[in-house]
Amino acid sequence: MKRTILLLFTLLLFTTSAFSQGILNMIGRSEDFFKLLSEEKYTEAYGFFDANFQAKVSEDNVKQIWIKLAEKLGKLENIQVTSSKSQGEHFVVTLEGKFTNDSQDFLLAFDKTEKLVGFFLQPSRKGAAYVTPAYADTTLYKEKEIYVKTAKHSLVGILTVPKKAATYPIVVLVHGSGPQDMDETFGPNKPFKDLASGLASKGIASIRYVKRTMLYTREFAGTFTVKEEVMDDALAAIALARTIPAANKKQIYLLGHSLGGMMAPKAAVLAPDLKGVILLAAPARKLTDLIVEQTKYMFELEKDTTKAGRLQLDSVVKELNRSRITKLGTLKPDSSIFGLPAAYWVDLNLYNQVTTAKKLISQRIFVAQGANDSQVSVTDFNLWKTALGTKKTATLKLYPELNHMMIAQKDKSDLKQYSVPANVSPGVINDIAIWIKSK
Repeated sequence: MKRTILLLFTLLLFTTSAFSQGILNMIGRSEDFFKLLSEEKYTEAYGFFDANFQAKVSEDNVKQIWIKLAEKLGKLENIQVTSSKSQGEHFVVTLEGKFTNDSQDFLLAFDKTEKLVGFFLQPSRKGAAYVTPAYADTTLYKEKEIYVKTAKHSLVGILTVPKKAATYPIVVLVHGSGPQDMDETFGPNKPFKDLASGLASKGIASIRYVKRTMLYTREFAGTFTVKEEVMDDALAAIALARTIPAANKKQIYLLGHSLGGMMAPKAAVLAPDLKGVILLAAPARKLTDLIVEQTKYMFELEKDTTKAGRLQLDSVVKELNRSRITKLGTLKPDSSIFGLPAAYWVDLNLYNQVTTAKKLISQRIFVAQGANDSQVSVTDFNLWKTALGTKKTATLKLYPELNHMMIAQKDKSDLKQYSVPANVSPGVINDIAIWIKSK
């Protein structure tokens, strides 16, 4: 078992960014580089490369490569980061470019001075594709592009509404951790797209949007908290839901997944006109507790019984425990603790989602958890159940076969299960729809 593997796994699951501040900067640099190429500003784009690369490849070479790509693929429409990692002395960013005629993957390598040292075209990926769920009846709903706006941000999203209803309940979908698109895409799976189409087929509208951490990456290289990552845009999306003409203003709900579910009770306090909140795979414990649990779970999967392996695990857990802070003290707000600023940990550790949920008086709560979830466990569900089990406004359900994305899975495993196309369980869709319409 390697410590770096453990750190990468837990960061991928539960931090706002799976990468250090350096990687975040490189993602922004990558996007800027392709923007210059698409605008035919070749000299400026060429300036991104280090001296060694420029000694081997001329500006005209780079220009001709791009021109030939444009002739074959058409105009670049958008560029999206698909993976990023630190590799030795370099930062490596993989991106998918969507052109008018086809797609092309690229790999960019940066040195520690943020200069490009490598620019490679990658072979086309032939991975599994998203599968539209059987419960998505496209004759029953329609979709429209919308924008969730705050003072300094505009997030593209989709409003999905039933075609035949004069009025309808509406649900705002709020993501889990990390940079996320509007469908909460992971591999070929798109749980938010499933939820939107499934609910709309049953007469319930929804709003889903691209998460700020994906569109405004550079803003998350310094100090930030869960307010900037999640809450501001969730509240803006709720405000947008209030303006939808056919939406029943007394039937506005927020559905939060993972971290989004953890923050849902706070959203209910800040938006008291919400009819209720839906918590899917929502942590009831502190974030650090979950990451420690995941780290130990991965250690067990590695089946490393050596003393060295145990010492390595203990070392990782010790480092993780640094994130349990509730005040900055002598730390600067942007001091990095396990890839996140100290201010973020303080903000999250001072929040108690279970206590907040218990204090909700009239707003309804639906808690759904999969027993095969290796990221948020049944331990969390039991904590929710203990706190809310006797609350008349709360409904809790444990699904024995579901994983973290509310997809049926034979057993717990690592992230490999997400490479298989599957959909959110129809049982979950049905239960949410019945619950929303029951009162």
